[in-house]
Amino acid sequence: MKYKNISRGIFIDRPNRFIANVEINGEIHVCHVKNTGRCKELLIKGSTVYLERSDNPLRKTEYDLIAVQKGEKLINIDSQAPNKAVREWLEAVKPFGEDMEIYPEFTYGNSRLDFLLKSNKTDRKLFLEVKGCTLEENGAVYFPDAPTLRGIKHLDELIKCTEAGSEAAILMLIQMNNVKYFSPNYKTHPEFGEKLKEAKKKGVKILCFDCNVTGESLTVGNPVPIKLECER
Repeated sequence: MKYKNISRGIFIDRPNRFIANVEINGEIHVCHVKNTGRCKELLIKGSTVYLERSDNPLRKTEYDLIAVQKGEKLINIDSQAPNKAVREWLEAVKPFGEDMEIYPEFTYGNSRLDFLLKSNKTDRKLFLEVKGCTLEENGAVYFPDAPTLRGIKHLDELIKCTEAGSEAAILMLIQMNNVKYFSPNYKTHPEFGEKLKEAKKKGVKILCFDCNVTGESLTVGNPVPIKLECER
């Protein structure tokens, strides 16, 4: 996926989870943060950030904060980007089969899952949930960065999909590249890690890919090793 009207800026502070103060070309702007997660290890005063300028004159904030430089890594923090990038990847690569049609935001049970892939030749169905990951420590990436009851609910629904005879998968999309492995964040939310292990035992596929990230784009990259038992 590609952005447009990109600017670089310097992060100043984040008064609340929705907005940040950023210096752009010597001027201070209040910007929308496209991620309600904590991102405390990323949004540090003085960090270089990337912003997309909106073409909507009625918006209260002119810019969206979409990425931040952390050392040598450029990390996309746009929580809407993973689904868009995965949709493009599904259409271009067809990783689950040439005959699988894509239906986004499909309701199953009490949850809305990100994708249903359905064969146009057989009765095969695969439900896919996508989770964007931005928390990196020493080359390892963890999810979630805050407790996620919604994430556990999605895993429960994916388990129900497999019990009903359909395929199900969760794709952890690492919004950066050049990482060592992915692991559940037991330190922050051990219940999610345990539920992820349960989901695997019940037949839910666990996938993990990194991303090719620039200030203007995000695309699905290469597979990343998964360590379900790894604790920090």
